[in-house]
Amino acid sequence: MRNTINFAGFNDLPVIGQGTWYMGENPAQRAGEVAALQAGLECGLQLIDTAEMYAEGGAEEVVGQALLGRRDKALLVSKVYPWNAGEVDAIEACERSLRRLQTDYLDLYLLHWRGNVPLEETLRAMERLQQQGKIRHWGVSNFDTEDMAELWDEPEGNACATNQVLYHLASRGIEFDLLPACQQREMPVMAYCPLAQAGRLRDSLFTDPVLTQIAQQKGISVAQLLLAWVIRQPGVIAIPKASSVVHVQENAAALEVVLTDEELQLIDRAWPAPQHKLPLDIV
Repeated sequence: MRNTINFAGFNDLPVIGQGTWYMGENPAQRAGEVAALQAGLECGLQLIDTAEMYAEGGAEEVVGQALLGRRDKALLVSKVYPWNAGEVDAIEACERSLRRLQTDYLDLYLLHWRGNVPLEETLRAMERLQQQGKIRHWGVSNFDTEDMAELWDEPEGNACATNQVLYHLASRGIEFDLLPACQQREMPVMAYCPLAQAGRLRDSLFTDPVLTQIAQQKGISVAQLLLAWVIRQPGVIAIPKASSVVHVQENAAALEVVLTDEELQLIDRAWPAPQHKLPLDIV
């Protein structure tokens, strides 16, 4: 399998994982969601990303069901609300997530976005959770360049394992400064919504004539092209939503897609990289 990375204690981890945003909201869809996640594991997509925010814990319950008897196959990631990121609250929030996930540890625990709790307090909570064996690594999400600089200035800031941010072809802002800063420190970046969230931007990408032509010439879907484009960057892991067994299998196949220099130049001309600093996109 192409495109792997050493990350959070996992060697040769495929750089496409499985997202769970919007899972757990409809009980009638649970069986299909569980099956999709399990199919992803069978395809080698070991990283499963969730959060206490998603369906207010419902997505974690779906993941927990999917991982029954399979926990050792997954790199399990969850995220804590910023208002639960205090020294005591984070411990309790993590314990609630573990119960919903039916496991006794997380491979990676992320601060979902910055709030009013001081970073040093959140870092103390993360260190304590590590000492208790409840998490193996910790990281952040939705941190812009200045946020990361502030984090790295903290005594334990260099222990941050990742920054999970929005990144897709129609949202390339992180390429100007945030991504290079993380790459310089050899800290992987997790790209959420790598196919763009439903709406105008997604429609524009999936109907773009340049992308459509390249995908047709390569015998792949536009979605696979977009995933291959995201993970072309060193140290970037894409976490598209695992919406169905078929989609998960298509996502896994994108790991084998190789984009030529000519194709990348065509894509850059159609969807150029920013030439100046942009605010971090967040959804």
